[in-house]
This record gives sequence, structure tokens and C-alpha cells, in this order.
Amino acid sequence: MTDDPHKPWFPMRTKRLLLREARLGDYDDIHAYAADPEVVRFMDWGPNTPEVTAQALGGWVAMSAQWPRDEVNLVVELLETGRAIGAIRLSIYSKADRTADFGYTFNRDYWRQGIATEAASAIVETAFTTLGLHRVFATCDVRNAGSYAVMEKLGMRREGTLLQNHEVRGRWRDTHVYALLAQEWAARRAASV
Repeated sequence: MTDDPHKPWFPMRTKRLLLREARLGDYDDIHAYAADPEVVRFMDWGPNTPEVTAQALGGWVAMSAQWPRDEVNLVVELLETGRAIGAIRLSIYSKADRTADFGYTFNRDYWRQGIATEAASAIVETAFTTLGLHRVFATCDVRNAGSYAVMEKLGMRREGTLLQNHEVRGRWRDTHVYALLAQEWAARRAASV
């Protein structure tokens, strides 16, 4: 685990991104993607009304006053513009098993540019090296090829498919489960050096 559990492991900077706590001033950028039916097509939430986005953002901002905490929602800011172009979450699933899951959502203007992979890679790196986790997993609707492509780029393996495990907007959804172990991540990093 971290050297100082009282000190947050974020904000985090990558080549193009800043992963940071949400601010109330992010509302317009967040609502732009959270209200987009195409962005939330495979999510179990949305498209958001203005009120739902305000409530979610308010919750994130209020949560930022708490530390330590087991769930961290970060805004993904594009350094070049300062705009919030998405969000990424890391949640401790089991402290005893040192396991966490993560998820992400991005404005579709920034799809297919490696942004999600860049942000998710930073989260996975932190999960294993800073937080000392053993296993990280993520899930997605089986139809969401863009999302599971990101997971595969990270070296995650598909561990299985849950059939009709989640009802979303009146339909049963099938869900892919992807995971990665700390030693697999370390081996990938060593191989890329």
C-alpha cells in the first residue's frame, strides 16, 4: 500500500492528461458527454438530465473532502485545452484481497485517440505500484467493443462473460469481465523497456 495512507495518490499527470478531483466549474464539460445518448449507450446510467449531472458532480465534489476513501472518481482534463473530457474511477473492491475495479467514460469527440488507454494505464499503474494492489478488474457491456479494446491494450485478459446479469433500460445485458494481476503488469512493463 502507499507509504502515507493519509496522502491522496492524485492528481496524476500523463503526457496529454491531468487526472484530478472534480470542480463545480466542470459542469458544462461533464454534462456535454453525460447527456450524450451515444456516450452512455452501453452504460447503466444516463443520458443525464441537467439535474442528474449537477447531483453527480456535487457528490464527487463533496466526496473530495474525505480521505482516505475506497472510491475515487477523477475528472480527465485535456492539458492542451483545460477541458474536462471524461472521468475515470478506481474503487477498492476487497481490501483483504487487495483487489480493485475501475471504469471510465469519455466525450466521444476524444474517442479513438488513445485517451482512454492513456488514462486507464495511469490508473492501473497507480493501483499496482502506489497502492500495492494484487488484482484489478473492469467490466463492460459485451457490445462495447471500444471499451474492451482499451482493456485488451492494457494487457487485461477476458476472464468470462456474465449472461443477462444486469438489467439496463428494460433490457438484460451481458457483461464481459476483464482482469490483470500485478505480476502480469510488471512483466509487461519490463518487456516494454
